[in-house]
Order: sequence, then C-alpha cells, then structure tokens
Amino acid sequence: MVGPRLLLLSAWLCVAPVAALAEGCADAFAEGRRPEIINPKLAERAVPLCYEAFAVLHSGLSRTPLYAAERLTRDSVAAARRVDRIDAFHDEDALPAADRARLDDYARSGYDRGHMAPAGDMPTGVAQAQSFSLANIVPQDRALNRGLWAAIEESVRRLATRRGTLYVVTGPIYSGDAVQAINGRVLVPTQLFKALYDPATGEAGAYLMANQDNPPWQAVSVDTLRTVSGLDVFPMLVSTAKVRAMDLPEPRAYSRGEPEGDERPRRRAPQTDSFESWAKDQLHRALRRLWRDLMRAIF
Repeated sequence: MVGPRLLLLSAWLCVAPVAALAEGCADAFAEGRRPEIINPKLAERAVPLCYEAFAVLHSGLSRTPLYAAERLTRDSVAAARRVDRIDAFHDEDALPAADRARLDDYARSGYDRGHMAPAGDMPTGVAQAQSFSLANIVPQDRALNRGLWAAIEESVRRLATRRGTLYVVTGPIYSGDAVQAINGRVLVPTQLFKALYDPATGEAGAYLMANQDNPPWQAVSVDTLRTVSGLDVFPMLVSTAKVRAMDLPEPRAYSRGEPEGDERPRRRAPQTDSFESWAKDQLHRALRRLWRDLMRAIF
C-alpha cells in the first residue's frame, strides 16, 4: 500500500515540474534578450534553465545561479500576494549531479539559502515551488537575507505595482582570490546585485551590496554593474541609459497589509457572524499548516 507521504510527494511533483534545459523564457527578458556574459570565465559550464515565472543561468563551477531574470507586473505582484509560502528547498534534477548544489551542502553552513528570484514574486503555487530549486539559490548572510535584502525585494515589488512593469535581473558576484565555499562545493558570493529596467521610461539601475551583515548598499548604473559582475544585464539598452542609474526606492520594511504605492486603504468587507463561514476559515487555515508541515518533512 502506498503511504500518504509518498502520495503527497507524487502530487507535489505533478504541480512542480523541474526546470527545462532550454533557451526559452523569453518573457523574462527585456525585449527578449538574455543578459550577456562579458567575462568569459563565467561561461564555463553555464546552463540556462527555464521556469514558469523566471529564468536562470546556472554555473556548474559555483553551483549557484549566475543570474535569475523575471518580469514583474502589477498583476503578477498582486497574484503573488495571494499565494501562501511553502518552503520546499530541493536539488535541481535538471542539472548534472556534479554541477548542482545539494541540500546537505547548506546544512550547518551558517548561511541562509538565499533566493535570487524571490519566492514572494511568484504568481502561482507551481512557480513558487520552482523558486525553491537550489539552482535559484546562493549562500547568503543570514542577517542580510532577512533584513536589507528582504526590504529590497519588497521595495522592488511595490515599485513594479506603481509603474506597471519592471524587468529584474538578480545575481551574485564572486570577487577576489579568497572566495569561500560551503561544504567545499558551493561558492559564497562576495557581493549581490538586483538590477531593474523600466520599459516605459527606459531607465535602469541596480542595487549592489556586500554579502555580509548590515552592509551599506549602492545604487549603481548598469555600466558599473557590468564592470564588477562581468554581465551586461540589459544588453538592449542604449549607452546613455547604461551609464546613468535610475532613482531606486530606499529599501524599507513594510508592515503587513500596508497599502501598495499610492493606494488608499480599502474599506473592509462587512464582517459576518456566520458559524459556517468561521468554520470554513478555520479549516482552510488548518489545511495550510498541515501542507507546510508535510512539505518541510518531505524536503
């Protein structure tokens, strides 16, 4: 007899397909053009992966993404806010075993498993499940991941809501001669970046910071980012847009339910005292908690 955990795992795999080894995901890239590798060392053992809501260029040398690209829209951000987060980190089976990170690489490493394409950006449950692939993850300082980096991710979502559409490219930088590796396999970034492009205004720029506790952040131009990262994240941009950094929102923590952008608080729906409505709500909450617990036990 098949156990309930195996059945649940099978159901999960049915809704969370592995990445496609393909040159697809054109919608994730501004004008359909992928970031270009300027530093030829980055190209070795680099594999493009296509997911439902984002694309990754994965490095078999660092066993991390070189970048993750996504298109954020007002509608996709609104949809993502309706998806409950279920942490389910997993190895990427679409990659060769020798070139991919493993869950045990991160165990007791002292680093968070930091998303490049954030789980909070994912507009469906399937897309969110895919975002937990280790092909989309880097070793990230815990305080940074849970503080400044989370604030940047939320500030970018809110900017996308205000402006309508943003293209976002996020990635690690490995600089210097003493780059560390967790478990002797997965390289630890020395810096991280998140680059934005607004197709309506033609503006672009990037957040750049060290991968450490409470670092200062910089707003840099795409041209400056090209120099430090070895990537031209938006190759279709005209030179004048590449050398000037757009005004980026100051990263800040938002309280739960705080209105987006310039939106005014909406009136609350009339409260119902129906026992049936209350019972349905409680059942839904219990099922969500059970689902999270089972996913964590499996993965």
